[in-house]
Amino acid sequence: MSWISVSDFQHPNGWRNSRSSAERAQWYCQQLEQGQILFFSTLPFALPEGQQEFLRSQHQVASQKQKNISYRPAVDKLRGVRQTSSAELSRFQEIMREYSRQVTQFLTEFLTPYTKHWTVDLASLRLLEEEGRDLPLHQRNDLLHVDAFPTRPTQGGRILRVFTNINLDRPRVWNTTDRFEALAQRFAHAAGLPQLAVQESSLVRKFRRQVNRLASAMGTRTVNRSPYDHFMLRFHNYLKESTNFQRECAKICLAFPPQATWIVFTDAVPHAVLSGQFALEQTYIVPLKALLLPDQAPIRILERLCGRRLS
Repeated sequence: MSWISVSDFQHPNGWRNSRSSAERAQWYCQQLEQGQILFFSTLPFALPEGQQEFLRSQHQVASQKQKNISYRPAVDKLRGVRQTSSAELSRFQEIMREYSRQVTQFLTEFLTPYTKHWTVDLASLRLLEEEGRDLPLHQRNDLLHVDAFPTRPTQGGRILRVFTNINLDRPRVWNTTDRFEALAQRFAHAAGLPQLAVQESSLVRKFRRQVNRLASAMGTRTVNRSPYDHFMLRFHNYLKESTNFQRECAKICLAFPPQATWIVFTDAVPHAVLSGQFALEQTYIVPLKALLLPDQAPIRILERLCGRRLS
């Protein structure tokens, strides 16, 4: 498997004027939900070269806690930027705001079935060279993993991500391997799914919700993870910790050239970033009710494996 090339965007009118655009949008959603990567060889949204050049010139805070520069569309905040002038910071924020808006506008037309229910999550700018990057084991990008967010649980929703390589002349190189269902069938038991499913009884979940409500009433910030979120974090770490898996699994190498954009559900498509510098990314959380093939969502796969609800 490599990717599905979406060539319509190379033409001025593209799919927008097609009478079958709704059917095509559904087909693309189904391909994504089945673990495909959608690939655009040229930008499918506006991102002027002047803005790209400005982003490439920026610097981020040297911190292992802040892997990338992030932009939060919901609150219009930028994090992880090294101290700069107020004028530069204002332009930086304006470009990231417009980038997020442009990508969201594009996806609203391209993946129409999701747009009524999705949550627009963080955008990020990935400035640093990935090859040889010094990060703690669980934060390393060069090890195959599926995505799970420690501080932003999805409650069973899916993680949809849009990446764009804004490097002038170098590809962004990924490895991928078997899709989530195959990995879950092989490794979920060893990663602790049966034990977690038993521990996360309805009584335990009820108690946790009560504790979270109490903490929230007291002004304490809590992370309300479902059993699914707990396991996905565990599985993310398990795959990165498994030397045998990282060494022996079948690998497919993908090289995304400059100006390419690709879309993927990273909770079900294992990936590792081997090399590349300068990339943009926008994340969306797509709830189960918006999916066309909900039975192929990781939460449903795991529930079938353990015989219990994980929401």
